[in-house]
Amino acid sequence: MDPHLLTTFVTVARRGSFSAAAAELGYTQSAISQQIAALEADLGLPLLSRRPVEPTPAGRRLLEHAEPLLLRLRAARADVLRSAAAPRDRIALAVTPLGFTDALADRLARARAARPRLEVTVVTCGRERVAALVAEGEADLGLVDGLAAPSDPLRPPDAGPMTIAGVGEEDVVVALPAGHPLAGRAALRLADLADARWLRTPLCPLSRLRALVGDGFPVALEHRGDDVRTLIALVAAGHGLTLLPASALSATVLGGAVAGAVGVPVSAPRLVHRVELLHGTLPPGPAADLARALTG
Repeated sequence: MDPHLLTTFVTVARRGSFSAAAAELGYTQSAISQQIAALEADLGLPLLSRRPVEPTPAGRRLLEHAEPLLLRLRAARADVLRSAAAPRDRIALAVTPLGFTDALADRLARARAARPRLEVTVVTCGRERVAALVAEGEADLGLVDGLAAPSDPLRPPDAGPMTIAGVGEEDVVVALPAGHPLAGRAALRLADLADARWLRTPLCPLSRLRALVGDGFPVALEHRGDDVRTLIALVAAGHGLTLLPASALSATVLGGAVAGAVGVPVSAPRLVHRVELLHGTLPPGPAADLARALTG
C-alpha cells in the first residue's frame, strides 16, 4: 500500500471530510477522492462511507495499522537525518506532566549557563505524543512517567527504535483531603481503598490501579486536564482520591497553592513513580550532553 494513499486515508478519516482533508494536505478535493478510490481498489473493499464520511468496518481495521505504520516511516526518516545532523545550539524536550523533574530543571539550567545562546523548548503532552515527537524528530529528548514496581521499567508506546533509560524514582502517596478519616495514617494499602471514590485522570490512570489490585476504584469525577494544581484542589475539596509522586503533592501544598490536601505513603503493593528518558540517535551537542547528564 502506498504511504501517500494511507496518509490521505488517515487524514480524511480524522477530519471526517474530503474537503477538510484536501485543505490540510494541499490537494484538490477531486485528487483526495481519486486517492481514496485508488486505495479502495487496491484492497478491493470500501474503506469510507460517504454520507456521513466515516470509516467502514474494513476502514477501522486499516486505521489500526495505518497510523503506527506511518509513524514508523516518519521515525525512520527522522532517525536517518539525525545520524547525519550537525550539532545545534538547541534542545527540544517533550515531557509528560509529571515527567519534568527537579533534576531535569537543574540540568537544563547548567546547560544554558554553559551555552548562553542555547535555545530550549519544552512541550508537555501525553505519553504517546511524547514518544511520537521523539520518534519523528520533533523533540530531541522525551521524558515519560508512570507507576511501577521498584526498578521495573515502564512500557512506553511503541514508536520505533529508541534508547530508553530510567532517570528517577520516588515514593507514591495517596492524595486525600486533610479531614479524611485516613489522612493521619502512616501508610495505606491500595486494596483497602478499592471501594473509595477516585478521580479518573490521565495523571494516574485507574486502569493501572485495577491491574495491580483488581476490580474496584469507582469513579467519582473525571479530570481531563494535566494541571496538577487543579487535581489537588479537587482532592482537597473531597471530590475523590488519586495517587501522586510525593514531591508533586508536597511542592504544591508547601508552596501555598492548594490547602487542605495531604499525602499518605502507599505500603502495598510497593510502588514508585518512575521517570524514563527516551531518545533516538543523538549527534554530538547539547541534547546528547543533557542525556548523558540525566542518566549518568
